[in-house]
Amino acid sequence: MRQACYLLFPFAILYGLITSIRNAFFDMGILKSTSFTIPVIAVGNLSVGGTGKTPQTEYLIRLLQSNKKIAVLSRGYRRKTRGFILLNSKHDAETVGDEPLQFFKKFPAISVVVDANRVHGIQQLQKLIKPDVILLDDAFQHRKLKAGLYILLTKYGDLYTDDFLLPVGNLREHRSSAKRAHIIVVTKCPEKLSESEQKRIRKKLKTSRNQCVFFSSVLYPDKTKGSKEIAIEDLKKYEILLVTGIANPTPLVRFLDSKSIRYKHLKYPDHHHFSGADIAAINTVYINLSSAMKLILTTEKDYVRLSDAIKNLSYLEIETKLLNNQIEFERKILEQLPEW
Repeated sequence: MRQACYLLFPFAILYGLITSIRNAFFDMGILKSTSFTIPVIAVGNLSVGGTGKTPQTEYLIRLLQSNKKIAVLSRGYRRKTRGFILLNSKHDAETVGDEPLQFFKKFPAISVVVDANRVHGIQQLQKLIKPDVILLDDAFQHRKLKAGLYILLTKYGDLYTDDFLLPVGNLREHRSSAKRAHIIVVTKCPEKLSESEQKRIRKKLKTSRNQCVFFSSVLYPDKTKGSKEIAIEDLKKYEILLVTGIANPTPLVRFLDSKSIRYKHLKYPDHHHFSGADIAAINTVYINLSSAMKLILTTEKDYVRLSDAIKNLSYLEIETKLLNNQIEFERKILEQLPEW
């Protein structure tokens, strides 16, 4: 494994050089960034997947939706279409992507669009929807657009300061790019994170004076949703087939383990397009479970892709919970919005 890393190191240097030159050109104005008068808030990370962008974006939606007309703009990762799409009830995960479809189904009062060209996407939103604020999902590297506020996420136990550039590590750009963030959120922390540990992490991140650091954990529900609503404590009575197609299922696995819940885990890659063969394999494993009380359990993101194909499917809905300074965090967000 170590030898493989050494072999990949020259490619990481080349990749880092290319991304650093690109960022320098944007910083110097050689490459242009487009700004908008409408408030734009970007949520993103430096690494590849698994930091909790979706629940963080949903946190912002809940904060703002009662008083503001919100639009969420996403690239629509791994969708089988191109261009600008304003989501409606006829769309599925293959045409718009799983995360945008999740936003659309969960928050019917907001507008959700996909467009790989974020500048074009915002221009179309201004023509068609005229939102009060736009939330950009996974847009930290999209420098052709300049947001008013950047929220950078980094996972507890796997901080960007400890990571390396692709393909040796998981960083999409150099860790120094974190300087563009106004807010840094350390996600997926233990629910009880000591002040000394928070201080240690802040020191490690080496933030500037104008950057704020917050800490969040994953908040799990009291019961499942989907085909069956079952209290979490009652899941102990079931034999469960856990199906995941996300970047980092470890927090979910740890949660189930902490509740002494029995399960068999079928793990698929992030944003996996489940084929007919995959569905058949899942159903076969489920049928062969020995218990009379059994259940197929998945994540909310996977439920969006699987619910039409698997009828007896339940999921766990998660939220982001700030561990402290919630009022300060929300104040930073609301400062971006005029006449709040």
